[in-house]
Amino acid sequence: MKVKANRGAGGVDKESIEKFGENLEENIERIQQELKRNEYQPQPVRRVWIPKPNGEKRGLGVPTIRDRVVQQAMLIRLEPIFEPTFMESSYGFRPNRSAHQAIDEVSMWLKKGHWWIMEADIKGYFDNIPHEKLIDLMAERVSDGRVLRLIRSFLKAGVMEELKVKEQVKGTPQGGVISPLLANIYLNYYDQKMLKEGFKVIRFADDFVVMCRTEREAERAKKLTQKILEEELELELHSTKTRVVHINEGFEFLGFLFKRGYSVYIYPRHKAVKAFRDKVRKITGRKNPYRMSEIVRKLNKVIIGWGNYFKKGLARKLFWRLDRWIRRRVRAFKAKRWRSENWKKSTMNSYGTVLGCALCMDF
Repeated sequence: MKVKANRGAGGVDKESIEKFGENLEENIERIQQELKRNEYQPQPVRRVWIPKPNGEKRGLGVPTIRDRVVQQAMLIRLEPIFEPTFMESSYGFRPNRSAHQAIDEVSMWLKKGHWWIMEADIKGYFDNIPHEKLIDLMAERVSDGRVLRLIRSFLKAGVMEELKVKEQVKGTPQGGVISPLLANIYLNYYDQKMLKEGFKVIRFADDFVVMCRTEREAERAKKLTQKILEEELELELHSTKTRVVHINEGFEFLGFLFKRGYSVYIYPRHKAVKAFRDKVRKITGRKNPYRMSEIVRKLNKVIIGWGNYFKKGLARKLFWRLDRWIRRRVRAFKAKRWRSENWKKSTMNSYGTVLGCALCMDF
């Protein structure tokens, strides 16, 4: 079962995946009967706040296990209907597509001379999708009223925070199984209209850029983007983050800085490096109660994930510097833990094949 494979905590009813699975057949049968009778009623999602690299917090909505099962079934049914309608240059939350593919396409257009870029930022996209406009867009491809009513009931189920349920008049909470598909359906309207006007939009969820040959073309893309998103889709753009820029100035996309020096290059942006360092500092903090083997295990999980993602960029020297810095952090942790007078003599050879395995690789 995909819901079980994705794991995750329980929702407002506090029922875990394991508890739900104890009476799996009975629970599934009850859900099926309620759906057949149009009596299924989603519960509010549980609000969880996740820290962002800039110090702000992002709200995630955790559905109940029952609701996740229903959403997964809906995703299996709806995804084949909408996938063929999505643009080739849309990469977020789609089967067999990735952020690296989006980065590769941006690099390809830069090599072809599209050096003027319109970059945009939507304020709180997932939290501000108008429900009825989304339902109208879905109704163009889905004629089953029961499915549309069920979608609407999930959108309006509300959010529970501090034991209070807040009704939702717009937005699809991040964390729901079906939320990424709904978000793609809504912005696909923008993708299609921009394509008809001849613009090259490269999008990953709500993060996107428009690749242009001239400043005039990029300014036109900006005006059209504002018209479609703000007037037609009722979304709001960050005025300072939505701009036209030349590759010589550089622009950021999916955690990378794209810029031209002697040639066009991509590099992990400053915020991404800072966030990585902060994670390492947290793991190797002086007061952490972990054994050294646990420290190495936790570090490797962070290092491998970060290194595999940012190996796309020209970051060999950065990887080398970060690797040396991580080793110093571990030596310091060992010295503070055991008060060893000989900690400086430690060569870290015993960790060399584990620690820094992502950062030291010859990418």
